[in-house]
Amino acid sequence: MMTLPLENSLKFGVQTIYRRTEPAVGPWAPDVKDARRLIRLIDDLGYDSVWVGDHVAFAIPILDSITQLSWACAQSERLTFGTGVYLLPLRHPTPVAKVISTLDHLCGGKLIFGVGVGGEFPNEFEACGIPVNERGARLNEGIEVLRKLWHGGKVSNDGRFYPFPDVELLPTPFQKGGPPIWCGGRSDGALTRAGKLCDGYISYVVTPEMFKDAMEKINVAADSVGRDIATYGTAHLLFLRIDNSYEEALDAAAEALSVRYAMDFRRPAQKYCALGSPADIAAKIDSFKIAGVRHFVLDFVGPYEQRARQIELFAKEVRPLLGVD
Repeated sequence: MMTLPLENSLKFGVQTIYRRTEPAVGPWAPDVKDARRLIRLIDDLGYDSVWVGDHVAFAIPILDSITQLSWACAQSERLTFGTGVYLLPLRHPTPVAKVISTLDHLCGGKLIFGVGVGGEFPNEFEACGIPVNERGARLNEGIEVLRKLWHGGKVSNDGRFYPFPDVELLPTPFQKGGPPIWCGGRSDGALTRAGKLCDGYISYVVTPEMFKDAMEKINVAADSVGRDIATYGTAHLLFLRIDNSYEEALDAAAEALSVRYAMDFRRPAQKYCALGSPADIAAKIDSFKIAGVRHFVLDFVGPYEQRARQIELFAKEVRPLLGVD
């Protein structure tokens, strides 16, 4: 069986540009000046990327992902930008192909298009007129449509959901064949999709052991279709909180994530988050590295007002422990 080739070095990104205070202390509105300062801080501290999540309707306010990245990529010429993850089944892939091709040009080719099925908030599927039980099949076909349109020339599609004849998308993306598509998800169907159709895998709420098992299934799926891949991207969206003690970090993370997901998140926080001292955080990241993660998408949880300090602490006190300058 083939083993997918992974990157050698570790990379670190920050998840989400705009965010409501969690837990909220007042009305929330986007603050462009604060967002600009955040991008510059991330850039100056040597992080590799900035990522945004995607929902049409969510438990807390959330801005449109692609609009955010279109703005953000004008703030830095060095950073890579990514969606973690974009709910492609909520949209028709043809206009999405156009939007992402445009964004790829605006980013100068420094774009990773992470996609997933969603489904934890089924009302947003109803609001978009999409049966939630079709989301996996729609994502599979949607990825194929993106590939066709990004390749160039006139193409047709005779699929179940998105049939069309003789369409040509111009200009094609900045990156030949389009930006890399990384797939999220934990189900066997998602892992098969990641292996057969995608250029990378981005995980979420998994342990290092779960990630290792996922990569084994992805390898099997890739091997079954004889894929020839130069480098396969592997990423993990990691909730983390640096604090004086594990308990203080757990309290802050559980409170923030319980608000965000409208559920009691304390036990999941214990299982999935990186919490505690810089050494504790580094140890958790190292265990994911051993499992195969190369790109860490860091979601610094806790009060919004403390996020910049958390970003600085990680860069100055955690990253050196991992042998990354």
